[in-house]
Amino acid sequence: MFADSAKVFIKSGKGGDGHVSFRRELFVAAGGPDGGDGGRGGDIIFEVDKGLNTLTDFRHMRKYVAGNGEEGGKQKCHGKDGEDLIIKVPEGTVIKEAESGKIIADMSGGNVREVILKGGRGGKGNSHYATATMQVPKYAQPGKPSKELWIILELKVIADVGLVGFPNVGKSTFLSRVTNAKPKIANYHFTTLNPNLGVVDLDDHNGFVIADIPGLIEGASEGVGLGHEFLKHIERTKLIIHMVDAAGVEGRNPIEDINTINAELEAYNTELLNKPQIIAANKMDAVYDEKESFLNDIRNEFEPKGIKVFPISAVSGSGVRELLYAVNDILKTMDDKPVVFEREYFPDEYLDNPEEPYTVTKDEDTEGLFYIEGPRIEKMLGYTNLEAEKGFMFFQKFMKDNGILDELEALGIKDGDTVRIYGHEFDYYK
Repeated sequence: MFADSAKVFIKSGKGGDGHVSFRRELFVAAGGPDGGDGGRGGDIIFEVDKGLNTLTDFRHMRKYVAGNGEEGGKQKCHGKDGEDLIIKVPEGTVIKEAESGKIIADMSGGNVREVILKGGRGGKGNSHYATATMQVPKYAQPGKPSKELWIILELKVIADVGLVGFPNVGKSTFLSRVTNAKPKIANYHFTTLNPNLGVVDLDDHNGFVIADIPGLIEGASEGVGLGHEFLKHIERTKLIIHMVDAAGVEGRNPIEDINTINAELEAYNTELLNKPQIIAANKMDAVYDEKESFLNDIRNEFEPKGIKVFPISAVSGSGVRELLYAVNDILKTMDDKPVVFEREYFPDEYLDNPEEPYTVTKDEDTEGLFYIEGPRIEKMLGYTNLEAEKGFMFFQKFMKDNGILDELEALGIKDGDTVRIYGHEFDYYK
């Protein structure tokens, strides 16, 4: 079966411990400390692989762990960094935190590489702790711990148009006619198991990607049948084509079918009903007298609501060209950027431990100089890339949410004053 979701465990590497050692040379009675720093733990990185189109591999392997950093050595030797673990996923994969369901990253729209969990920083060796009063430090900094997380991977196909309809209304036949896709076609009533994708090429070099969303049936949004497994694929589409059996070959009422499917879309995600819709009244080749079909009933029901109805025959091709150009005209009026889901969950933020201490102090000797220190602050800097815009925004949010800015103001900080945080200097502006 088509694999479009998986639950996996990921864990970054632990930072290597700093080393405690002292210089030992002939004729040097008391060499100073020369313990090296520990290596950085490996990151968990997700990358898009254009050659993949399912998440099948994740059904066989559910645990992914990056390498740990090595301990520092004598003579200030730096420990080896842990090996990063790069996990390949298909384009369109959405990474979610398993418990909350919040989005960590959407691997689409140009986002082809994302560091999901950063490895722990390596600890400093005892060579860093020598002072005038402590010339033989017998301690070193331990490496920062690894981070771990259960995540859900969901593959949401990237298509401009979603083709929906009850089983056996002719969606696969339509897709095989208008695209280069080769879906399995047969006269049976259980649903297609794969969301088939195809590219529609039009004469004027325009075109779009269309996805046959497997059979949505009543109760799909609640887990009935297989439909709920595929509702996620409609979320990226910009336009929805409802295909119905306008000839009534199956003895179904197409108006009821469309309303049922719209109810399932709304139950899954209310925003789906805001997408433009078109109705493809299929199987008109089986109608001898148009008055005996459901076509006029469908038009009377939906065209007053602004939903166009196109009579077509997927078998003969009648009316298909008009439908495709109408779809293309609507897509031209819409933003051509792919639908990308916003990030909702920042692993580093949620892995923060609010019980770890920190201090905010004012330099007694230098006017306008303030310090922020403590294990919690050092840990936060270890997993935050201040050079990146998102990282700096996270840093600012961390300072605000944890009351650090309020403490600075209580100490009398003014615009232009300097804040030092473990080797970083910032000018303060409110």
